[in-house]
Amino acid sequence: MATKLYNPFLDFKFDNKTCFLTGQELQSPDEQIQVFPVWMMRAFDLEEKPFKMLDESFMTYKQLQLPSSVSTALAFENVERQVEQAMGQGFDAVKKLDDITLFQWVSKILYGVVFNEIQVGIRQALLSGESMNFSQALVHKFRNLHAMLQSVVVPMEFEHQNPFSIQVFSVENAPETFLYRDEINTLVFSLRMNDFAIIATLQDNGTHGIYHEDALEKIARYTLHPIQFEEICARYFYSAYLFNRLPEYTYMETPQKVFVEPMPLNDFTLKPIFDNWVVKTYGQVLENFWKPWGYLLFEIIKNPEQPMTFLTDEQDNFREKIDLPLN
Repeated sequence: MATKLYNPFLDFKFDNKTCFLTGQELQSPDEQIQVFPVWMMRAFDLEEKPFKMLDESFMTYKQLQLPSSVSTALAFENVERQVEQAMGQGFDAVKKLDDITLFQWVSKILYGVVFNEIQVGIRQALLSGESMNFSQALVHKFRNLHAMLQSVVVPMEFEHQNPFSIQVFSVENAPETFLYRDEINTLVFSLRMNDFAIIATLQDNGTHGIYHEDALEKIARYTLHPIQFEEICARYFYSAYLFNRLPEYTYMETPQKVFVEPMPLNDFTLKPIFDNWVVKTYGQVLENFWKPWGYLLFEIIKNPEQPMTFLTDEQDNFREKIDLPLN
């Protein structure tokens, strides 16, 4: 008998009576797990802090939950234990984490946010009496994210290459730093805390690592000032917006495991995988990421040929000394 993957998008089943990951019927609505790890919420006093939803409403971090069977909860506990231990130790330990473990940890948070957004959307549609308008492109992305997240409970092998990119950076953060960002439409995630930071781009088949290869090579082996990491982060969030493919994956379900194979991103149109980089638009993204330091768009793109950067100096070498606060 083949290993079967659960697909909640077939009948749009996002209630609290069904395990979000396996489709198993739950005995009680109290069978829930937190989207954001309990240890993280407690460490940074996040539980009652507001989390802004796409419709501009707010929930608290603690209110973001997922209906989960006991077996699913235990599987995530195993992932959580490894990640908590590594993140408590810092950059070197996080860097050594298995890519799949880190992917599962990131994906559970990102999909958890998506699940809660969908529930909000369903409630609003019911109140308004209108049908829920949901982009088929987003359904496609979220369906793949959910399928790959099932690697937590189903033996799964990603063939030829990982369908994601995850970069871990050494960053000289101020004590008590916690900065989380996501963009669910483009499936990009960042987290900055302790002495490290993470950027994950999901369903890009590793292309962002290639796209930003020059910058990544220049900063490799260095500890970044927070403004340098935020610059890299802005580049990734902007390039995720420029990424113009909707990746396809084949799932081969066998009795032993599920094999996931990414389809080639090149298509018959020969169109580049990323749309053109527009300096002004990038500058607007960077201005937002640099808000703690107060740099404005006109300063950032004063020279449109060479936008402001803290990554490199005039000789195009890594800029090691930066006299700015560790915001």
